[in-house]
Amino acid sequence: MGLTIAGLMLAAYATSLSTLSGFMIYPGVFAFGLVAFGMLGMGPVTIAVDSYGPVADNAQSVFELSMIEQLPDIDREVEEQFGFVPQFEKGKRMLEENDGAGNTFKATAKPMLIGTAVVGATTMSFSLILMLKQHFGWANLETLSIVDPRIILGFLMGGSVVYWFCGASRQAVTTGAYRAVDYIKQHIKLSGTEKASASDSNEVVRICTKYAQYGMLNIFVVVFSLALAFACFDAVFFVGYLISIAMFGLFMAINMANAGGCWDNAKKIVEVELRQKGSALHAATVIGDIVGDPFKDTSSVALNPVIKFTTLFGILAVEIAVNLQRPVALASGLFFLLIGLIFVYRSFYCMRISNLTPAAHIAENVRKEGVRLGALKKVAQALMPKVK
Repeated sequence: MGLTIAGLMLAAYATSLSTLSGFMIYPGVFAFGLVAFGMLGMGPVTIAVDSYGPVADNAQSVFELSMIEQLPDIDREVEEQFGFVPQFEKGKRMLEENDGAGNTFKATAKPMLIGTAVVGATTMSFSLILMLKQHFGWANLETLSIVDPRIILGFLMGGSVVYWFCGASRQAVTTGAYRAVDYIKQHIKLSGTEKASASDSNEVVRICTKYAQYGMLNIFVVVFSLALAFACFDAVFFVGYLISIAMFGLFMAINMANAGGCWDNAKKIVEVELRQKGSALHAATVIGDIVGDPFKDTSSVALNPVIKFTTLFGILAVEIAVNLQRPVALASGLFFLLIGLIFVYRSFYCMRISNLTPAAHIAENVRKEGVRLGALKKVAQALMPKVK
């Protein structure tokens, strides 16, 4: 997929040199914009392909949760109302096969969505470069040379943020799932035919939603704060950061979408084709699917808005930062960098899984916070001059 996108951009660039060079200064940038526009024009097809996966997945889930085959006289009732004898096992197998096809569809569509973000971000980065050229009065673009340490540092920082994002989003999913399972084990009887109450089911949904929101808050604050901080530090550094976010994000998203689909379909092969559901082999593929679901349904697809937000907001942030006085810009950058690092810490160390119950976990966090505040109070008292 990455080579396909690169090939489209190369073809557009080569075409622009022979057709558009007489009409504009930077024909390649315009050609990249046309590629992004063309990929966005495939949006309805991409959305339809991407939506097939959740539809197939939910169809299987609805069938399993309905437990329709356990209803008394359901065969006779279906035959009387609809005129056919239901074959529940065959239907279940067909839904599982369809779910495997849906996983492949999703893995195919997600890189296309990421590609639109990357090509668009690349085009918008050129607009930022031209704005900086006009603001600083550069005669050419030699300042943005690859040998400039600021560009190299920007590349490294952009890649680091992409990898942090993937880890933080998966950590939020893992912690939320663990808390939900822990609650289910303590409050819901899994053996027998007794169904979970509505309040217990709502509590499981609440736990999953809470950790999804925690992860969303941490990630958004970090992406927002780092974009402001790096824009205030140095505009050239920020150009490298934007380009790196797009490049690293593209290949990480493709890798995770494909890997997640492979893990999920490996489980489907064991269940549908090998008919070994419940075996040790099936247990191994379920563990792989636990990794694959956050890969393909969380981290990979969420890189799309991260790339777009960082690019769009970053262009505005740089335009504000270059017009600030240098001491004010540096102070603002340090302030937002500190906020970002605090939430980076929160995204991992405040989302860790412990052996404590949820209530004990909250109490432990309160205790640690009290110890931390007490230590800070002692430091403040030691630093303050004694007043007689």
